[in-house]
Amino acid sequence: MSAPVRIGVLGCADIAVRRMLPAFAASRDVEVAAVASRDPARAEEVAARFGCRPVRGYAELLDADDVQAVYIPLPAALHAPWVEAALNAGRHVLAEKPLTTDPESTERLLDLAAKQGAALMENVMFVHHPRHEAVRRLVSAGRIGELRSFHAAFTIPPLPDGDIRYAPELGGGALSDVGLYPLRAALHFLGPALEVIGARLTRGSGRRVETSGAALLGTPEGVTAHLTFGMEHAYLSRYELWGSEGRITVDRAFTPPADFVPGIAVHGHTTEEIRLEPADQVAATVAAFVTAVRAGSAVRGDTLRQAELLDDVRRLSA
Repeated sequence: MSAPVRIGVLGCADIAVRRMLPAFAASRDVEVAAVASRDPARAEEVAARFGCRPVRGYAELLDADDVQAVYIPLPAALHAPWVEAALNAGRHVLAEKPLTTDPESTERLLDLAAKQGAALMENVMFVHHPRHEAVRRLVSAGRIGELRSFHAAFTIPPLPDGDIRYAPELGGGALSDVGLYPLRAALHFLGPALEVIGARLTRGSGRRVETSGAALLGTPEGVTAHLTFGMEHAYLSRYELWGSEGRITVDRAFTPPADFVPGIAVHGHTTEEIRLEPADQVAATVAAFVTAVRAGSAVRGDTLRQAELLDDVRRLSA
């Protein structure tokens, strides 16, 4: 049996404390070595909860000899410099999405990881949930005939006014925070030849970033993807695949809790409700990262193409 991967956490963001640190602690293949914060008291508080060492400052954690890999939950604008520093320190990296705020930086860091023999993985968790592979199998089996279009939406209620996702200097905005989900889902089902045809980003009153948006994408074969997203809306997390003979719908698609019983609705002449076993996509993501660390590399194609498509949406909406 392989030794656990010793991981350090750069920052005490909510997603780290609420989702990732509990998942790391629950995994037999991971040992949480240290948690770093610029605030020593915060580092001590979080480290005490998870039985690890508090570290003041991110650079000091990267210097620690007992840390093999790091998780980076910092604001998006800080990802690139700290991912680069971690890779140059010989660490494997799991970074929150988006990996960086532009495709050039994403490609450069993926190249650096390959050069260093390190795993660099973006923390897009829903793709590790088995429900989406089940949907792929249904489409491949012809359950809805020939695929014609993909429709996806992810919207969330308004955030507190001081939330970093409203700060452009920190890489905030609806596109990278919530728009990434339906776009990645389209990429997941329609493949890397997907291209952006048109897009619109909208800024809510008094906001310095876009708070909603929509995009139309298409494949060379003529399959279209219609995406809607926003962060000042009623909650919706859903996608549909429309075919020549039926359609598939998936609700609570992107952030289901571990105890949620996932369903797939197949609509044709009648509607079939397929129920799957509950699955913990956070634990599955941790397991995928451990596998990548032990292999010394992570799959890079979708990460880079996603960054390019996000950039195209922003450019075409200008």
